[in-house]
Amino acid sequence: MTDTATVPDAAGSAPVGNRDVLLRADHIVAGYLPGVNILNDCSIEVAKGELVGIIGPNGAGKSTLLKALFGLVHVRSGSVTLEGEDITGKKANSLVARGVGFVPQNNNVFPSLTVEENMRMGVYLRPKVFEDRWGFIGDLFPVLHERRAQRAGAMSGGERQMVAMARALMMNPSVLLLDEPSAGLSPVRQDETFLRTRMINKAGVSIVMVEQNARRCLQICDRGYVLDQGKDAYTGTGRELQADPKVVSLYLGTLAEDEV
Repeated sequence: MTDTATVPDAAGSAPVGNRDVLLRADHIVAGYLPGVNILNDCSIEVAKGELVGIIGPNGAGKSTLLKALFGLVHVRSGSVTLEGEDITGKKANSLVARGVGFVPQNNNVFPSLTVEENMRMGVYLRPKVFEDRWGFIGDLFPVLHERRAQRAGAMSGGERQMVAMARALMMNPSVLLLDEPSAGLSPVRQDETFLRTRMINKAGVSIVMVEQNARRCLQICDRGYVLDQGKDAYTGTGRELQADPKVVSLYLGTLAEDEV
């Protein structure tokens, strides 16, 4: 798809342009190899308090978009702004200090360190806040307090995902970028991950979540974007995208078969 089609917001829900935009990507062009673009004029907006889902076929640029937002992929043109401040190309540690958290799909914990040590790594920029944030994490993820002395590498995939999400929250981010948080998990662990994602959002953290489990993603997100060939092809509320015949035919139908 080459043209962006916009699905209107649901009745009673203001368009994102009329709300307090926290994070914005404008006309992003980015890629890994010289002359090869993965993102081609991609734009998204995230309002304060929103949970925004990013879905689309393999190779559409979903994970690349998150990495571009987090300064891990060179943005060749376009811009990324956080509360109106241009953060395009800023280093990851600078973005963490500015309130952006990122949980990659793979290699997202320090396996040789304990749960508590992983949490301390999460606040290496501000170690004095550890006790306060560790208390918050204990309320959100009680099992991590119970297993604070366990090595992260000895935990299950779902538990490691929990550690990764909790560590990203230690710096009290205003926005959390999640790359395929349910990947490789059992159906039960996937349910837990989606539930925790919504809990984190309800605690006041804006979230941008890339997901291959498109239907579940759209069920919990406030708004969603469908990426195709590096562009934002469709956008709307989660409910609208689930009901849109073109989205169902082009994206959800195939993905639904994979989910069975």
